[in-house]
Amino acid sequence: MIDRSLLRDNPSFVRERVALKDPDFDIDALINADHVARDLQMAVETLRHTKNEYAKSAQKGVSPELRAASIEIGMQLKQKELELDNAQQQFSDLVLRCPNIPLADVPAGNKEANQVVRTFGNKPTFDFAPRNHMELAIQNKWIDFETAQHITGASGFPLYRKEGMSLLYALSLYMLKHNVAAGYEPLLPPYVVSEEALMVSGNFPKFAEQAYTIPEDKLYLTPTAEVNLTNLYKDMIIPVEQLPIRMTSWTPCFRREAGSYGAHERGLIRIHQFDKVELVTLCTPEESTAELERIVTTAETILQELGLHYRVMLLAAQDTGFQSAKTYDIEVWLPGQGEYREVSSCSTCTDFQARRGSIRFKPLSSTKNQLVHTLNGSSLALPRLMVALLETYQQADGSITIPAILQPYIPF
Repeated sequence: MIDRSLLRDNPSFVRERVALKDPDFDIDALINADHVARDLQMAVETLRHTKNEYAKSAQKGVSPELRAASIEIGMQLKQKELELDNAQQQFSDLVLRCPNIPLADVPAGNKEANQVVRTFGNKPTFDFAPRNHMELAIQNKWIDFETAQHITGASGFPLYRKEGMSLLYALSLYMLKHNVAAGYEPLLPPYVVSEEALMVSGNFPKFAEQAYTIPEDKLYLTPTAEVNLTNLYKDMIIPVEQLPIRMTSWTPCFRREAGSYGAHERGLIRIHQFDKVELVTLCTPEESTAELERIVTTAETILQELGLHYRVMLLAAQDTGFQSAKTYDIEVWLPGQGEYREVSSCSTCTDFQARRGSIRFKPLSSTKNQLVHTLNGSSLALPRLMVALLETYQQADGSITIPAILQPYIPF
């Protein structure tokens, strides 16, 4: 949620930066809603003051004129309070749909303006025509999409078998151990979250249609552990000496992925249920820039150790996520697809989520509490990482060679 003071003090700046992120968002409606609510708040306070003055005068005796004036003020106050409630609700509805403001170094434009920051390694070469992961998964009987659809009655859910399941667990354990060594605390949160938690993270209300719901209990299956970990500190004041707080978690994620997608989205590329190892950091604003780079490096190192070719992209404003102020995507090369695909998205949300969740810290040099900055990154998303490994390490006969670094983690 954007800073209401900034909205009032520098509306031109907010208008310009929000337009870079989401040209369709009506920022002027938000600015106007704040003006209306502020004017009504002043009117309510004036009427309350007048009513209190009448009450003081009544202690000396109540004249018919005073009684009539007091009744009239009471009626006006009740009406203005109702108008204020409506105005505040209108402002709240709008501000919850207003995206975070992109940082100054985020390029303008959409996907075509994304910038390559760096690359690692080279595209692998083959002396045979490389297969895509669907062919490899079916041939090796590692992933069974047909049976999964038979179980669920829907497409977009994978069933991992034998070595496929073994590789999934090996990758997850390897990444968790890697992240813990990098200074992130391992946590295993519940897999369900509340509507309020999704509001804090910025998933609601804008992306409510993407959530899997449990209506009887007013709960939702988590779309990402970012939601769970960020909300650990909701409504808390954190002593500054405890910052930065760095966390990692391995959870399933559930997304309806509403919409239509082409053939290039088949298999594990876009699914409704997937595992992901997540990184989340809470820090002071001064630490925010360095912590984003730390998250990116932590995710990159995994791909480097796995010997996978990738590139790091700085996303342009319109391609940056709703709650993010700046995002780096790490895109791994998929030989069987002949394209790069995002396997990690690393973002700083500045104080956007913290303002929604009232997550603050107490500075040493001030008595005034400040909002933390929240950051997150995939480290990494398992399905596309599986695709990259299958397609990169495939052999001419369709078998798969598992990288040596993963061998100690193979459970069976």
